[in-house]
Amino acid sequence: MIYRYLSSLAPKFVSKWLVLTFDVTLVLLTFFMVYFIRFHLTVNFNIENFLMDLPIVAVLSVVSFTAMGTYKRMIRYTGMKDLLNIFGACLLLGFLAMGVVALNKTYVILPGITIPKSIIILHTFLSFVVLAITSIIVGLAYRFVNCKLKARKNILIYGAGESGIMTQYALASNMDKNTKIVAFIDDDLRKVGNSINGTRVIETGAVDKHFIQKHQINEIIISIQNTASSKLRTRVETFIDYVPTIKVVPPIEQWISGELNVNQIKPIKLEDLLDRSPINIENKKLQHEFKGKVLMVTGAAGSIGSEIARQLSKFNFKKLILVDIAESALYDLQQEFKRDGVKDFVAIVADVRDQFGIENVISTHTPNILFHAAAYKHVPLMEENPYEAVKINVGGTRTLARIAMKYQVDKFVMVSTDKAVNPTNVMGATKRTAEIYIGSLQNNPDNTTKFITTRFGNVLGSNGSVIPLFKKQLEKGGPLTVTHEKITRYFMTIPEASQLVLEAGSMGEGGEIFIFDMGESVKIMDLAKNMIRLSGFKYPEEMGIKITGLRPGEKLYEELLADGENTLPTYHEKIMISKTMTLDYEKKKSQIDALCMLNLYHDTNIIVKKLKEIVPEFISQNSEYENMDARVIERNLPNYSLLQSLNYTPNNFNI
Repeated sequence: MIYRYLSSLAPKFVSKWLVLTFDVTLVLLTFFMVYFIRFHLTVNFNIENFLMDLPIVAVLSVVSFTAMGTYKRMIRYTGMKDLLNIFGACLLLGFLAMGVVALNKTYVILPGITIPKSIIILHTFLSFVVLAITSIIVGLAYRFVNCKLKARKNILIYGAGESGIMTQYALASNMDKNTKIVAFIDDDLRKVGNSINGTRVIETGAVDKHFIQKHQINEIIISIQNTASSKLRTRVETFIDYVPTIKVVPPIEQWISGELNVNQIKPIKLEDLLDRSPINIENKKLQHEFKGKVLMVTGAAGSIGSEIARQLSKFNFKKLILVDIAESALYDLQQEFKRDGVKDFVAIVADVRDQFGIENVISTHTPNILFHAAAYKHVPLMEENPYEAVKINVGGTRTLARIAMKYQVDKFVMVSTDKAVNPTNVMGATKRTAEIYIGSLQNNPDNTTKFITTRFGNVLGSNGSVIPLFKKQLEKGGPLTVTHEKITRYFMTIPEASQLVLEAGSMGEGGEIFIFDMGESVKIMDLAKNMIRLSGFKYPEEMGIKITGLRPGEKLYEELLADGENTLPTYHEKIMISKTMTLDYEKKKSQIDALCMLNLYHDTNIIVKKLKEIVPEFISQNSEYENMDARVIERNLPNYSLLQSLNYTPNNFNI
């Protein structure tokens, strides 16, 4: 075992001794070169004294290089810091040599040792030059030999600024890939025609199909910080048909220790091309808001719920309660938190429709702030299953809200959707009904809980969203399916959506609906085309798009504000508050209690009629409920009077 251990260490020590021997040998050769130059390129100097000086120079070199640690470097990867260390070692060598000569003149410790000062000074600087050049040449030779075995990649860098220069340096320093920077591309005409480290700068208009083919460009790297998404999308669409791969450099703040690593340069993502700039919220009040609090998240294993939980895990909370009915997904989140070292959290398998189960969770853990993200969200499925949509989106929200109010939870933050605005489908109508319910609870005179709603559009990458669907279709060879050529949607990222929810939990005073300024809506057709191209296919030659027709309840265009709603500004220009009409608590409570009661009949027509009564702006579109009358004659329903005589309330019926 000891032999194996020593054997494993041997190569490391051998390599360091070899580097030290290499450096000392070069210093001694340089010492001879200095004498040779000093005596007019001849050997008309005292060879005997020169040979006596050599051991002293060798010993001082070993001391200098050991002190500065230059022997630890890998010569083929010599960088700027290594060169600075070599320069320091050479200076130290010069000072030591001066000291030894001065000391020897005074005490004559080593007779015959006389090195002129001019020789020492010239040797100091020439040693650095020789060591630096040799190390660089060794590195270039290694790179040349190593890269010759690999296919070369011709690259264009879009952006001739600081970020682009750092990108060029990172690529040039990478020994694992054989790359050639053909040119920089820049929109600034003042830079065009110049060169950077020997690489020319050309204007964007010069890059066309002919240029790409002539120079056999394999890749374009976009290295411009803070580029507007619309401009970036335009540039990408210019190149994407001709270049197999387009990559993007991350923001400078994400660079490792201020330096760009080649592995950080990733293929451009679809969200980078949205017609909106990412929304970044930095609110220092969040730390204070969540400090020492018990926080609870329902739907914690879903796309939005899990990201809310991840962001909450970074705060100094007292306890974090994760609730979801999806056992496997909740288990995965639990294991992730354990790996990441998150403490004081508990994962609970529970159903928000189960009054007694949820009441047990809330009464046991007494949360201060509750984030409600549990819901059914798929439009076509809910159009076919109104009973389930009402049961979870309305009944589950009602049960959770009433229990939160009973145990005096400070804040109740509900995650809603833009499909609740002027809904054309059952799912949107149930979410709007839930908004109405918790909005009306704010007007309950006995209520102490602050009820808050957050509303946003489609979330990129969430379960069931268009991006994962397109990816699966691409994996199967296509075609991609789009329901209508003109269909548009608002998009945001999962972290942005979660930030909005946390912000609402912080600034909400009760009764508000928080929405994002999400910029311009995006055509799904354009999204599909860009995804095909970013995946390396040509549209429509290699991969096509199939128009399938609008699904039941689906809109062409989504909205963020309902009829009669206006917005109020907040501290952040991208966050607005929807100013809604005052809701009559008793009336809305009665209507929604009746809806949950009627839902027990499992009659889809009755359910949808009641939804249309509660949400008058709900007009079914492309649906079997399109021409349905909103009136519901409740007293004529079988067993309706029996349910009333049983004193039907949420406390004795679980919806």
